[in-house]
Amino acid sequence: MTRKMSRYMILLLSTAIVLGGCQAGKTTDSDSAAAGSPAGAEQEYHAAGDTPGEHDHLHHASGDLREVTASIEELPTFLDGAVSEMRTIYALAAQVSDVLEYMPCYCGCGDSAGHQSNLNCFIHEIREDGSVEWDDHGTRCGVCLDIAVESALMRSDGMHLSDIRAAIDEKYKTGYAAPTRTPLPPAES
Repeated sequence: MTRKMSRYMILLLSTAIVLGGCQAGKTTDSDSAAAGSPAGAEQEYHAAGDTPGEHDHLHHASGDLREVTASIEELPTFLDGAVSEMRTIYALAAQVSDVLEYMPCYCGCGDSAGHQSNLNCFIHEIREDGSVEWDDHGTRCGVCLDIAVESALMRSDGMHLSDIRAAIDEKYKTGYAAPTRTPLPPAES
C-alpha cells in the first residue's frame, strides 16, 4: 500500500468511527470483586475450562476481554461482529505497535485497567513466540481509537516519535483523564 493510500485509509478511519467514551469511570461487578486484590494484580477468568486454548477469551479484572491469537496477522474473534473500520484500526494498531507503545492514553485506562500505553488498549502483549494477547478495551473507547489513528497518521507523515508524543500530550492534556504512565520514546537520529 502506498504512503498516500495508507494516509487516506487512516483519515477515513478517523472520521468513520463515532463511539461513546470509555467505561473507565464505571464500576462493574468484576471490578467490585477484584477490589480486594492487590493493586496491579491481574485476575483472569477463562470462558471455557481451566486451561487457555486457542481463541479462549480471558476476562481481566478490569472487565476487559482478552484473546490470544497465533500471530499479529490474526485478529481476535471478539472483532468478528465489529464494523470493518474497527477491525482495520486493530490491524493498524498492530502495525504501529512500535509507535503506540510510546503514546499515552488519556481515557483513564491507566488507573482502571493498568494500561501502560495506548498500545495496551488494543494489545496486552506480543509474546516471544509471535503470539498476541489482544485486549478489547479499544472497542469501547473513542479516545483510545483517536489516539491510535492520530499517532499512525503522524508517523505515516514521517514525524519522529518524540514529536508525535508531544502532539498527543498537547492535544489531550486538558479535558481528558490522567495519562497512562508511558515511557518517553528513545531519541531518534
